[in-house]
Amino acid sequence: MSLNSAMHIGASALRASQVGLQVTGNNLANVSTPGYSRQVVGLAPIQGQNFGAPYILGRGVGVTGVTRQISESLNARLRTGVSDESAARGQLDVLSQLESVLGELSGSDLSSAMDRFFGAWSELANLTESGAAVIASGRELAGVFHRISSDLKTLRAQVDRELGVSVTKAHELAQSIADLNRQIVASEVGSAKANGLRDQRDQVLSELSQLMDVSVVELGDGAMDVLVGSTPIVLGASARRLTLETETVDGVTRAYIAAGADGREIPIRSGRIGSMMDARNGEIDGALERIDTLAARLIHEVNTLHATGSSKAGLTQATSLLAFPIGDRSLPLNSPENASIAGLPIKPTNGGFYIEVKDSSGQTTRTRINVDLDGITGAGGSGVGDDTTLEGLIASIDAVEGVSASFGPDGKLRINADNGFTFGFADDTSGVVGALGFNAYFTGTNASNMDVRADLSRNPGQLSIGRSVRGEFVANGTAMEIAGLREKPLDALGGASLRGYWQDGAQSIGVATQAARSNFQASVTVRESLQAQRDSVSGVSIDEESINLLNFQRQYQGAARLISVADELMRTLMSLV
Repeated sequence: MSLNSAMHIGASALRASQVGLQVTGNNLANVSTPGYSRQVVGLAPIQGQNFGAPYILGRGVGVTGVTRQISESLNARLRTGVSDESAARGQLDVLSQLESVLGELSGSDLSSAMDRFFGAWSELANLTESGAAVIASGRELAGVFHRISSDLKTLRAQVDRELGVSVTKAHELAQSIADLNRQIVASEVGSAKANGLRDQRDQVLSELSQLMDVSVVELGDGAMDVLVGSTPIVLGASARRLTLETETVDGVTRAYIAAGADGREIPIRSGRIGSMMDARNGEIDGALERIDTLAARLIHEVNTLHATGSSKAGLTQATSLLAFPIGDRSLPLNSPENASIAGLPIKPTNGGFYIEVKDSSGQTTRTRINVDLDGITGAGGSGVGDDTTLEGLIASIDAVEGVSASFGPDGKLRINADNGFTFGFADDTSGVVGALGFNAYFTGTNASNMDVRADLSRNPGQLSIGRSVRGEFVANGTAMEIAGLREKPLDALGGASLRGYWQDGAQSIGVATQAARSNFQASVTVRESLQAQRDSVSGVSIDEESINLLNFQRQYQGAARLISVADELMRTLMSLV
């Protein structure tokens, strides 16, 4: 081995130790940098030189590369953990707000308002309460329906806005990944690795995982495709645009995320976007549907009872709440083309009702008005052509002695008693009297527009408290029937009562919120465990790097000393010449 070779060996050691010191310093500088992966210098001896058998002497040390300490499988599991934690947090946030909107057990909740409403009717049935209290409790109940419906729609709009912001952010992150792919491909020439750019890309992927569940496929040139399910959102250096879209099916509006120019829906199952879409399309829309269903059924049941009730004096006139354009009047009530009836949440059915007409002497005549809505033609086939129309209904009522019926200028059905007569409705098995709004207590069709009939609010004396039962007038009959609705099982609600139907829904929200809270805590534990595993592989240890720093320092000092000694020997040798 020549002194010149010793100089080269020292120089290689100097270069290797300089690279080691730089990498170690970079690790220490990024000890707190999110997403940074510890880098390690690869060292290998330079192939030795044969100076004659049996001696092959080394020629120093070379740097084989600087590699990131990562586990791709662990990173993939961590991204899943991040998505699940973010999804659980988003679900808990929405459900907690939803639970707050419903506000059950607060005293001002819907269950309490219904209790006060039915309680007022019960007190009225016992003749210990005034009609004004019944009107006030009805208006309070309508106000609670309005508030909850409005708050639910506000919550849904808030979620939609946050979804829009999150989708925009997701698109920006996808575009950043595509840009980093381009830079990585350009930077990685030969076997070099753009470690810093790869760390940046992994960090952006982690941020994207918070919004949606993604999987990745690394390509041979260093670029990475990103997919949601089987749908790509990043292909190499290009990203597909992500947008928030909505579609309405059977009156229900659903939100979804579309990718690319073709607007293809992507199946997001996790992440904040996934959980918020699930909550928006599931629990929030479900609560809105439930409260509208409850309001519609409450309006229908109370109106049907109130319409077929009466005071002892009876009615002299009744006007429907619904107005009918001329085109709908000749159409069967069960025709899909009859827009006036088709828009009702609860429609009339096959059956009939009685009109009871009382003359000045007190004699009452009961006349059956048939409502044919069986959907069967006179020939026995399927069809609505022979079923009852509004004009036919008017004609049947108008034929009853003592009353007249017609359409008013506003399109509403009007029934008037002749001089010396009064009338009332009874035993409506078709629901048509309540559906059309004759002698109604409530107006409106859902939670957002229900209210107590305006003229009842001005004159509570018009309340129909009594009713005819088997030909006998019972002074508190209607009040007792309405009070009994509180716990009465209804087939339309699956056998639940009005109050029970709402409480079942509210309790399910409470159970879902508690489950979401437990799920969130579990997901945090899982993500923290995965993060700890990732840190053990890729994280920077100050103690370990300090030791590396000392090693490379000593290596540098030793190499410098070797060069110094070789130089001194070279000078001595030259001085002898």
